[in-house]
Amino acid sequence: MARKQDDLGVLVGLAADLMRCAGRALRPWRPEKPYLRARTISHLAWVGADSLAIVSVIAACVGIILSLQAAIQLEKVGAMSYVANLVGFSLVTELGPLLTCLILSGRAGAAFTAEIATMRISEEIDALAVMGIDPVRFLVWPKFVAMAVMAPLLTLWADAVGITAGGIFSSLALGLSGKVYFNQIAYFLGFKDLLSGLVKSAGFGVAITVISCWQGFLAREGAADVGRRTTAAVVQSIFVMILLDLFFTALNYIFR
Repeated sequence: MARKQDDLGVLVGLAADLMRCAGRALRPWRPEKPYLRARTISHLAWVGADSLAIVSVIAACVGIILSLQAAIQLEKVGAMSYVANLVGFSLVTELGPLLTCLILSGRAGAAFTAEIATMRISEEIDALAVMGIDPVRFLVWPKFVAMAVMAPLLTLWADAVGITAGGIFSSLALGLSGKVYFNQIAYFLGFKDLLSGLVKSAGFGVAITVISCWQGFLAREGAADVGRRTTAAVVQSIFVMILLDLFFTALNYIFR
């Protein structure tokens, strides 16, 4: 029980430190140090650009799958023109944010945990503190910014790729007019739907970063604990993402 309380204390302390870092970032008269800017840019590139390929492939496959499944059902009632509605709405509001951040959880979140856990066990984090460098500001804040920025941008890209792939497949394999498909998308989807998906993905990205870094700071028992903490970070991130998805969807329904 005492250990669980200590673990929660680490989480609360991490959240407080991140809020402090956010407060510093909002003061333009006190710019970030060059090495912190460099780390942030490096993480932005690694989380964003380096994830484009896998996000694109999965989004394209999901768009095609949704088109095919929608066509199978809608053909029974003679409503094939509504394939675009189902594909667009499903991707933009649910599958786009969720699948993109699931990829980021396994790719970036696991790497965050492993990095911090290894540094924790080898006492590199203690060395940073001795040198007067804030470990949270140096290690966690660049990751936090990268995920909060890149998760929505990657989601937007995944939405575009998935919808386009679904449209191409519908045109070539299902005989639907591409013009009708994209007109339906433009007519049916609103800005609120797009904003809902982007807010979800930003929330997922923040949750992944906090949980992954928290688990990294909890590493104590040698190299074997790195694997345990990494697994725990991915599992907990997915669980929290599903809960957040439920919460955001409920809010969207209430304020529809």
